[in-house]
Amino acid sequence: MKRDVTVIPLNEHESLIIAADNSGGIGLKESDTVKTPYDIVSYFSLRVAAMECIAAGGVPFSVVIHNFCGDEAWYSIVDGVERGLKELGMMSTVSITGSTESNFQLLQSALGTIVMGKRIQEPSDQSSTYAGMKLAVIGSPLVGEEVLAKSHEIVPLSLFQKMSLLDEVILLPVGSKGVFHELKVLTGDKGLALESVCCAVDLVKTSGPSTCVLAAFPAVLEPVVKEMTSGLYHSLEIEVN
Repeated sequence: MKRDVTVIPLNEHESLIIAADNSGGIGLKESDTVKTPYDIVSYFSLRVAAMECIAAGGVPFSVVIHNFCGDEAWYSIVDGVERGLKELGMMSTVSITGSTESNFQLLQSALGTIVMGKRIQEPSDQSSTYAGMKLAVIGSPLVGEEVLAKSHEIVPLSLFQKMSLLDEVILLPVGSKGVFHELKVLTGDKGLALESVCCAVDLVKTSGPSTCVLAAFPAVLEPVVKEMTSGLYHSLEIEVN
């Protein structure tokens, strides 16, 4: 199953996992499309890259920030990254570095975040093992102003991490291509029809900064997952003809 990460084998047992996220036009510059404090921008950028890294089996150890928002934004950006690392319980184990474009001023804010992690062992071929599992969307697809207005519908980083530690649970953070795209990635079925999928959330809407996640898990774990995720749980069913 293809993930939105780069995997570099280090030796027989370890691999380097690299995940990235970019945002543009979101910040405090006059020409920005969405006016948002920079610590909020960096927090959500960090969570996207961190979730992708963790979903691929990586344990984050470093964050690299590409700052095009200006020198004055740097410390707020770091604050947002640190907020995410605190939620993951990784403040003392993850280093933060980066660079700021200070020679030229952009009209709009732009930020890039890279998370690097280490995976100890190769995961199984999840696209062939999801069959027979329960499927659910945890959280809701949100974008732009919705991310701030409906924060209670966003899957928390701490919850995502707890779910990643459950045996036989497959997690796919949902990004700009929506739940249905991730579902096709999970199943390996490029011809899957949208009409055959039933779920309470919008399956094709962008999920912005990975505000929701597609989860697959053994049926025996369904009560556990439902209890963990409370009101964020949305069952997903694929009709079989």
